[in-house]
Amino acid sequence: MAAFIVEGGYRLTGEQRVSGAKNAALPILAACLICPGQVRLYDCPKLRDVENMLAILTALGASWRQDEDGALFLDMSTATGHTMPQRISKEIRSSIFMLGPLLARFGRAVCTYPGGCEIGNRPIDLHLSGLSALGVRIREESGLILCEGDAMRGADIHLDYPSVGATENIMMAAVAASGVTYIRNAAREPETEDLQAFLNVLGCDVSGAGTSNIRIAGGGWRARSAVHSIMPDRIVAGTLLCAAAITGGEVRLSNVVPQHVGSTLSKLREGGCAIDCGEGMVHLSAPPRLSEIKLIETLPYPGFPTDMQAPFFALATVAEGTCVVVENVFENRFKHGPELMRMGAVYTQKDRTAVIRGVENLTGTQVTARDLRGGAALTIAGLKARGVTTVYGAELIDRGYEALDAQLRALGAHITREESL
Repeated sequence: MAAFIVEGGYRLTGEQRVSGAKNAALPILAACLICPGQVRLYDCPKLRDVENMLAILTALGASWRQDEDGALFLDMSTATGHTMPQRISKEIRSSIFMLGPLLARFGRAVCTYPGGCEIGNRPIDLHLSGLSALGVRIREESGLILCEGDAMRGADIHLDYPSVGATENIMMAAVAASGVTYIRNAAREPETEDLQAFLNVLGCDVSGAGTSNIRIAGGGWRARSAVHSIMPDRIVAGTLLCAAAITGGEVRLSNVVPQHVGSTLSKLREGGCAIDCGEGMVHLSAPPRLSEIKLIETLPYPGFPTDMQAPFFALATVAEGTCVVVENVFENRFKHGPELMRMGAVYTQKDRTAVIRGVENLTGTQVTARDLRGGAALTIAGLKARGVTTVYGAELIDRGYEALDAQLRALGAHITREESL
């Protein structure tokens, strides 16, 4: 088990470039299967989940390499398999994204139920019902999901909930269906727009991503090669801003889309931070202690993102006043709370609501990350705490942040990583 060793009390300052978005890269890597030739991807983050997705593609017969400029070069011409490896698939929830591309490429797919962080129920019913509406025949056998989609046809699909994963999976399968598919109540997250851009580079005909209604004209010509740059990671940007804010710091982030982090910036301003935005840039200057942030309520985009709930929970523990945090997306996403309480945080929780009373400071101790974003929150708290904080489970943090310790060190944090603790 790896750990971050954080010595608190140092103000973060400087400039940092935000990496490509994990939540955009994973479905786009899956969508590479739709291309019968070569794909070059720029700004693909170096993450455990990306490594696992590449391992799945390799197991399916594709090959890849990383060029000197950091770009990923993928050759999909040799991909022949349609059965995903069970061991790797169980480690990464985004393996479910392979269903749509496999159906589009081969007309069939076999997978197991996906893994990932245990932050609550994340059923794949919406994925399967959407694919079924396209004419895919689905059955379960010995813990596997077997899909046959050799005669997919366009459909008018209304999602009961604007699930990002289901929206993207249906988009990828529908490009090979005959006729036109409409997705109603679609997820509006920016990552769906990035997937749309990539699919269109492949010669598909997709429009409407970023709105509640997406249109996919299936069966079109597909390019034999593609080049695409992954969008900036809005959650990494938000996490770095929170790290600066909790230390009373001042940072400038580049390679960020300000409108993608609008709800995050709004709450940071509520906490007293001065924020300026420009083309691809956000500048934050924080007060010595944050003001009261009264309410954080997670919602689908453009609401406050559930992935930013844990970092703001950490901010609220040392801000003035009381903060109410309502988690509407996942029912089991307060696992960082008891660990923060070990550091001196004061809060009460009932069901999906936590009430946090800010204290003057936290105290460094040994804590354990229970999930990806919770681990980032504990690291942020360690930046503020007196003494040394050891955050065990850094490998979970690696799933969504490219060398978070190095990024924070570049801004002046005193943080190191130790393996096998």
